[in-house]
Amino acid sequence: MADLNTRISDFLWANLSEKHVNGKKDPFWQALKDTGTELWLDTGDIEEAEANWSAEMSALTTNNTLLNNEIQKGIYDIFVSEARHIVHDLPLETKVKEIAFMLNARHGLRLASKFGGLVSVELHTDLAHDIKGIEFYGKRYHEICPDQFIVKVPYTAEGLIGAKRLREAGVRVNFTLEFSARQNVIVTRTAQPDYVNVFLGRVGAFMMDNKLGDGSGAGEMAVISSQNWVTAFSAKNQWPTKLIAASLRHYNQLELLAGTDVFTMPPKVAAAGRKSLTGKFSIRTHENYDVSIYPSAKDAGIEKFWEVDDKVLSLAQRLNQKMPATGQELVRIAQEEGCEDMFPSLSKEEKAIISGDGKIPVFSKWQKKISDGKIAPDTLLTLAGLASFTADQAMLDQRIMNIIE
Repeated sequence: MADLNTRISDFLWANLSEKHVNGKKDPFWQALKDTGTELWLDTGDIEEAEANWSAEMSALTTNNTLLNNEIQKGIYDIFVSEARHIVHDLPLETKVKEIAFMLNARHGLRLASKFGGLVSVELHTDLAHDIKGIEFYGKRYHEICPDQFIVKVPYTAEGLIGAKRLREAGVRVNFTLEFSARQNVIVTRTAQPDYVNVFLGRVGAFMMDNKLGDGSGAGEMAVISSQNWVTAFSAKNQWPTKLIAASLRHYNQLELLAGTDVFTMPPKVAAAGRKSLTGKFSIRTHENYDVSIYPSAKDAGIEKFWEVDDKVLSLAQRLNQKMPATGQELVRIAQEEGCEDMFPSLSKEEKAIISGDGKIPVFSKWQKKISDGKIAPDTLLTLAGLASFTADQAMLDQRIMNIIE
């Protein structure tokens, strides 16, 4: 395998001829950066990134959806055709996964070369519950571009274990698909990755779409609470962890959440903020935002997006003292600590419901299970996010299959 890895690495670096972009200095973005916030663009579209890149920005992040968007344009079809000759001896399923890995790495290298910053690269969704696979591919990403690649690992029981092992091996980790402070407490205390996330837009969308509230304030509260917990626990850890306010939905969040460790900004949000805001930023990470919650949200567990109870702290401490070897054991420990709703057991039918509903779960389908403490809104959003990425990964894999067969 070592020889194959070398040939793949050589292939990925060959003919990399991106013209480097020297971002211009911009007082607007410097003022936001001065609050302590790192500025990242959230896109895989190179032209879109170039149009919004500024000297104050330090990274780009992609995911399975964003990468699939680029692949479906056909810009990598020749690359895939050439890549198949390098992995021709592998079984078909492994061959597809390897080429998907190569696509992610190649696109990441193009972004890293062009913009000179860090780049988050994503694991194949088949690895979400595969500790050895997370380690194997995570280390390979790191070997290809150790100075600029950050490996995204999803929030699963196995992801926690795999991320911790990667971090111990010196691999930069961006732990993804979190939606609450309590999830980030668990991750920061145990896996100790470089970055954790709150995908705040979906928190508000969950409330609004399910008529549990108007959506205002909820995502912001989840970020503010997460930031304070992550900062506190990071100070106790061997390695520091930073919080990402992920995929901002509205430019006003640039002001409302200024001072958060990191923003990942879709280019449209960055452009709108640059056009519409004054550029007078101040640190807002100790503010409490009002959350609109309707009576229909009674017993919906909405507060779990930003509250952290003693059961969660106890679970975090126990996992910090000794990380289990398997995801199954971690789930059992979570149940023992009264945190079953963070790592629920789902039937095949329930998994199909989550996949069918898309990124925003339908609350009414889960109301009783939430009320019984078997699952929670933040967990639902994590599962829905992973299911959505899995669907996009399947589209990407199918395009590879269509080319190599």
